[in-house]
Amino acid sequence: MRILPPFALLSAALAWPAVSQAPGPLGAVERGQWELRSGDSPAGTVCLGDPFLLAQPQHGPQACTHEVISSDAHSVTVNYVCPGVGRGRTVLRVETPRLVQIDSQGLHNGTPFALRAQARKIGAC
Repeated sequence: MRILPPFALLSAALAWPAVSQAPGPLGAVERGQWELRSGDSPAGTVCLGDPFLLAQPQHGPQACTHEVISSDAHSVTVNYVCPGVGRGRTVLRVETPRLVQIDSQGLHNGTPFALRAQARKIGAC
């Protein structure tokens, strides 16, 4: 399985409009500038308006459909499909409104990916 550079497309996003109502713990996630880190890779940043953007780290601000598979007080599992680009399944664990753990895997342009990362709010956009 090929592991793509984390947040290759997500880092390119300047803003993401708040278009969906976030379920469960995602509703508590603060909007603003977030830094995303995965292993030894360079950090990426994103101006987060819709917390569902964290569920599709390899697909950036693509127009994707999301299906919440499960949700509890601290985590949410999301399946998503980005037509023509790929799909994935992501578990987001909300540690605090400013810290989220990301575990995502799927396909990006036909290539498998797996990603574990941490997203941390660093300020306003």
